[in-house]
Amino acid sequence: MDSDGARSAGASQALSRVPPGTVSGTVSETLPSAMYRVRLDDGPYVLTHIADRIDRNFVRVLIGDRVSVELSRVDAGRGRIIGKLG
Repeated sequence: MDSDGARSAGASQALSRVPPGTVSGTVSETLPSAMYRVRLDDGPYVLTHIADRIDRNFVRVLIGDRVSVELSRVDAGRGRIIGKLG
């Protein structure tokens, strides 16, 4: 926020660039603390963790698996794995 209480133009542009919904990608790296690096189909890498539903059902995620990722609305570089694809 600016000193007069209005939001800056840069903040609103950053939030509008995040695509809504889910995207698909491939797990490229496993990291400590149950984190994964996923390469999205349209190119960029995203740091992700497993959604609670997947973790409770003991779904194993390995390098090379195709996954569905829900991107964070706040940070486009982070997301949550919500399912395995085929």
